[in-house]
Amino acid sequence: MGYRPRDARTRLTLWTSAVVGVGVLLFFTFGVALLATLLSVVTLAGAAYVGWAVTRRGTVARHGGVGVPVALAARRRA
Repeated sequence: MGYRPRDARTRLTLWTSAVVGVGVLLFFTFGVALLATLLSVVTLAGAAYVGWAVTRRGTVARHGGVGVPVALAARRRA
């Protein structure tokens, strides 16, 4: 009986394509999760800023829309 060398290239190609496919799936899975997380964080931060800007006290708006800090004792009460 003679020795016949096996061709391992087909197995290597199969395993390489399987590993690359799993890597691509993991990348897209975590990419979508990362994008959703980033969008959620930005939305929550924007809502917190808007809430803070709406509820802050002790400011009087100028004509340009920029707030000017005013002491609470300086404001007249109606």
